[in-house]
Order: sequence, then structure tokens, then C-alpha cells
Amino acid sequence: MIGSSSAAAELAALTPWPTPAPAISADERAARMDKARRLTRDLGCNALLVNAGASLNYFLGIPWGASERLVALLLPVDGVPILICPHFERGSLEAELKLPFGPGTGDLRLWQEHESPYALVGQAMRDLGGGQLAVDPAISFEAVTRLGRETGLVLVEAGPVIHGCRMVKSAAEIALMQQAKSMTLQVQQATARMLREGISTAEVRDFIAAAHRKVGAAGSSFVIVQFGRGTAFPHGLPGEQILREGDLVLIDTGCYVQGYQSDITRTYVFGQATAEQQRIWDIEKAAQAAAFARVEIGVPCEDVDAAARAVLVKHGLGPDYDLPGTPHRTGHGIGLSIHEPAYLVRGDRTPLAAGMCFSNEPMIVVPDRFGVRLEDHMYVTEAGARWFTQPQPAIDRL
Repeated sequence: MIGSSSAAAELAALTPWPTPAPAISADERAARMDKARRLTRDLGCNALLVNAGASLNYFLGIPWGASERLVALLLPVDGVPILICPHFERGSLEAELKLPFGPGTGDLRLWQEHESPYALVGQAMRDLGGGQLAVDPAISFEAVTRLGRETGLVLVEAGPVIHGCRMVKSAAEIALMQQAKSMTLQVQQATARMLREGISTAEVRDFIAAAHRKVGAAGSSFVIVQFGRGTAFPHGLPGEQILREGDLVLIDTGCYVQGYQSDITRTYVFGQATAEQQRIWDIEKAAQAAAFARVEIGVPCEDVDAAARAVLVKHGLGPDYDLPGTPHRTGHGIGLSIHEPAYLVRGDRTPLAAGMCFSNEPMIVVPDRFGVRLEDHMYVTEAGARWFTQPQPAIDRL
């Protein structure tokens, strides 16, 4: 029950996740690169440049963040992959690689601090016989500008390749995401039990980070904790808040499991709900259920958003982004990035396909009073949507 326990008791009861999902295999990573090669060829390009970040992690298993120093994978449509990195980072990168990289399997090209990594890309493309280069859409504008200026290459935005690979998740990816989301749901439940009147949002955030560590994550990937009026702002208000009897509590948090993300929101009452809190909560739950029910193979993403909004209009909320109502899209894709294509929003006509994974969170905001966001994640199957985590059953129960 909400507020029935203490932080110490709840932390003591949490244990590391008993059945960790297997890591992505080398064979699966090789298959990802083969698919990327096919999509790059379809784009009319001779190679794909993948910047450090989530996509480099996707292909090579390197959890390396993007910075001003270029670390990138150059993947030819024919031939071995080429990894471009600073000379002094070689040891660290080689230790992270999840695929063999050496003669016949991969080419490591290094640059010193005074040298241009973009010149290495240009030379590699000449070695491959030239042609157009498909460039990771997540690479910085500065990097793209320098790449074009220093090499003279024709650059093509590689969204169809990167998103074409990453949007549809494999069974192994779904298993990793299931673990992350199940861990966060357990943390959400423990958090609700440890609440007490007078607790601060800072204390709750600290508990959530510690709880994520207890179940086996490296802490929280992010956390939003809002009480009362603060719940009316989708991403919260700055400063600390103190929990009072009758407040709505909105907690949005997640963690990583081998890079794959969770992102679950719960909204509930601390004490007794008012009639208006209960009414809005019930509409939110119905909108979330309507979005889930609309999922089927081939349906455009925007239709899922429309299904949720139709519920709000039926109850006199909205329409569109008018408040009281839903101020943002119904959901986003998720995987190695917390927000990634496709999106459950008007204008995104991407057809749903088996393996796509989405948040389902058509938040309702009553301006300057309170908000309710119920966020669970779902994935598309041949039989429709399937929940990663079961939705919250009631305003006073998780």
C-alpha cells in the first residue's frame, strides 16, 4: 500500500535481478551490419558512417559517448568495417569491442591529436573506390560540415539505414528491455510504499537511485519526482517539494540494462483522492488502454495517438493539444535511446511492424492544478500490442 513502509525496509527487501537477460551475441551484431550494408546500398551509397553514441553501441557494442573527438564506424557495403578513433583511445576501445577486429575482420585507423580524423574518412572512401557516404543523423552539424569541407565527399543523411535497423527489435533486445522495465516497476512499487507525509522530492530521488542499484542497475538513468501542483508540468518544476496529504504523486524514472532503457511513470494519490482527481485519472487510464487496443501490424503510428485523443474528446477534454487535455504525443520509440523513431503522434505515418517498441503515455494536464501520466511500454506482435509492464490498476494502488 502507498505509504505503508519505510525507505530502510524497502531497500533491505530489494535484491539483484535473479535472471539477467543474455547479452547481444556476436552473430546478431554481424547480422545488424549486414542489414545496414543492404540498406546503405539501397540508399545509393558506398559506405555508412556511424558516430559514437547509441548507434555505435548497437553495431559494435561500444558504449562510447560522442564528443569533439571523432570516434566512428565506417561500414562499407563491401569489405570489412573500419573503426576510426584517436590513437590514445585505442586500448579502451579495443577492450569494449564485442566483435573481432583485425586482419580480415576489421580495420582500425588511428589519428593523433594534431591530425584530422575526417582526412582518415576521406582516405578510406578513396580506398573503397569513392562514392557517396551515408552519414549517421545523430552526428553533430559541426562534424558533418568539417567532413564535407575536408573530403569533398557527397554526404547523404542515413536515417533510413540507422532507423531501418534500430526501429524493429529482436527477441534478444526485447528480453533486455523487459528486464530493465521489470526492474524499474519493482522500484516504483517500493517507492510508493516508502512515502510519508513531509518527505521531500530530493529524498525520493535518492531512494529511487539506491533502489535501482539494489536490483542490479547502475542507478537511475533519469528520475522525475513531482508532488501536487508540480504534477501539472509534464517534466516538472525546479526546486524541491514536500509531500502533503491529498497530493498527487507523479514519478517518472528508468534505468539501463546493457544499454537498453526503461521509462515508467506512475501517478497516484497520497491519501484520499478528490472526485476530480479520480475522474481525470480514470480518463487517463481509458486513453492509455485505447492506444494499446489500436496497435496492429500495418496501422500508421499516428492512428494510435488519435485513438487516445478520441477518449479525451469524448470526456470533454482537448481537443488536440488544448488543456485540460494531452499536451504532447501519446508515445515514443525506445531502445538504446530513450526517445527514438518511430513516434505515436499525428503526422508519423510509419506503419507498425512486429518488434517495434513504444511508450504509451497520453498524459492529461489540468493547468496549474495537477496532471496524470500513466506510462507503460508495449511492443508490437503479430497479434497486436503486448505490455512490457502491466498498467497501474487504480489511483491508490500500484
